[in-house]
Amino acid sequence: MQQHLALTSLLVNDYDEAIHFFVNTLGFRLVEDTPTVQSLNPAKAKRWVVVAPPGSIESGLLLAQPSNQSQAEKIGQQAGDRVFMFLYTDNFWRDYETYRSRGVQFVRGEPRSEEYGVVGVFLDISGNMWDLIQPKVDDKAD
Repeated sequence: MQQHLALTSLLVNDYDEAIHFFVNTLGFRLVEDTPTVQSLNPAKAKRWVVVAPPGSIESGLLLAQPSNQSQAEKIGQQAGDRVFMFLYTDNFWRDYETYRSRGVQFVRGEPRSEEYGVVGVFLDISGNMWDLIQPKVDDKAD
């Protein structure tokens, strides 16, 4: 059996603002933006919006506007007070400086080196916490 996680739903207030954040601020690519349900109220029309980090082949985020009050209350708190997403990079300091220059807010102090790599915590457009991580390379040869 072979399986992989394809999409993770991420609640957002507005599709276009979220697309702008993920594509223009974080450098993700817009994989798909397709209307899915036409309603009598065009302002409430649903879209299938998928973004993915550069280099990602099989995984991405499905951006989703809430369809009820209960979902709306979860925006920015999808993991409670924990980090929700873990974005791995091949160059932490490059991405950290780029994100900061584009207005991304890093929280929980300065970036730090841990036994698993370099990490900094930032907020997405909705207020969810993400770890930006450059994993430590294992120098041991097998």
